[in-house]
Amino acid sequence: MARVYLVGAGPGDPELLTRKAFRLLGEADIVFHDALIDLRVLALIKGRSVAVGKRCGAHSSAQSFINKRLIDAAARYPCVVRLKGGDPMLFGRAQEEIDALVRAGLEVEIVPGISAAFAAAADLGISLTRRALSRSVVFVTPRVATDENPSDYVRSILAADTAVVYMAGHETQKVALALIEAGRDRNWPVAVVSGASSPAKTVIPSTLSRLSRGLDRPVGDLPTLLCMGDVFADVSRVQSEPAAGEVMPDVVAIAANRTS
Repeated sequence: MARVYLVGAGPGDPELLTRKAFRLLGEADIVFHDALIDLRVLALIKGRSVAVGKRCGAHSSAQSFINKRLIDAAARYPCVVRLKGGDPMLFGRAQEEIDALVRAGLEVEIVPGISAAFAAAADLGISLTRRALSRSVVFVTPRVATDENPSDYVRSILAADTAVVYMAGHETQKVALALIEAGRDRNWPVAVVSGASSPAKTVIPSTLSRLSRGLDRPVGDLPTLLCMGDVFADVSRVQSEPAAGEVMPDVVAIAANRTS
């Protein structure tokens, strides 16, 4: 039976790939990869490389078309890899691909990867959980397909101590306003992390109040997370409201001070 591997590319740093993922990228005859996979990871592909990823606001491959390409490739090649950012099983539409492949009589193997939330926590030097402060974590996304019901992510965030919002680069202000309207404290700490684990990563300390007025600076096209919760207070340096002309501290310097 032909086999298709759904492989986690991790958050960006190729050294965070599992040994199995690294091996498969070298052995695969063809690799279908997401749009925002780090170029350093793509450089490890020895066979044919095909971009099939989805990007907000840009032309992208339909999921049904991706499914068909995987099935067709499995009929031609002995080793087919579907490379997904982070972990395949978290916000990667993996189940749709798994179901289509199984229906086609193909064997599917999942190779986990490090999700961006864990890379962001590592970059910040802050645990997503902490005794007496955070005993629950929720991963959510406001993004939904056009044929889906709206995401009820706000209720999930309100029920958790710590929240990480995925695919939030174009939704930061909307998310902040929705949470404030739902009753979350305007001074709740937020860290906006873009490109976790990559040399181009950007970290913007903030609060819901500040975020509701828009980002302090652009984060670019790299995958962006909103890390929310009291555990991020050391990064955010929360104040009830910024003083006139206040300049936010450089989070890199904060992280360096915390680990020195």
